Amino acid sequence: MTADDTPSIATDDTADPPLRPLPRRATVLLERVDAPPRLVAHLRAVHDVAAQLVAWVRERCPRLEFDAEAVLFGAATHDIGKARHPAELSGPGARHEAAGRELLLAHGVPAELARFAGTHASWTAPGTGVEDLLVSLADKVWKNKRVPELEDLVVTRLAGADGRPAWQWFMELDETLTALGEGADHRLAYQMSHSLTRR
Repeated sequence: MTADDTPSIATDDTADPPLRPLPRRATVLLERVDAPPRLVAHLRAVHDVAAQLVAWVRERCPRLEFDAEAVLFGAATHDIGKARHPAELSGPGARHEAAGRELLLAHGVPAELARFAGTHASWTAPGTGVEDLLVSLADKVWKNKRVPELEDLVVTRLAGADGRPAWQWFMELDETLTALGEGADHRLAYQMSHSLTRR
């Protein structure tokens, strides 16, 4: 097994940055679609940030009901369509979104989990749930990108769940996202250390 094997990238211990392993189900799917190493590394970085967000929401707003496992699976697979559109790994493009959803459905993933491949880039669509917002947020903050509109939507959900004023939630979320953003350089370096193509 080489350093560019999917299971190795998805699950081996990492020191800088320390990243949680991807869920086994996601790792198997990434192997099946022959995901490029850089894609697997990216998904692992986003999944780790999503896990930190999930833990924070559970601790700070236990009244907010959401499916944490769906968030983690969504973060671990949201860009899987880039296995079919690898140019979008290093450049702009949205073809991977529909392709990712179709790919997941074709591999037996239920629609409620496959949706994240499309919703991670369109958080204002009707029916967007807390899970979609958290996956989208993780996909931005992993590289220290801040999107006020997205953050406002998350704040609205948090405030609606426990009744505290939105401004308090804004301050708490801002502090958390700032702290998460501080690890962005290490996560970006980790992702870029992996090749764009399978060897």
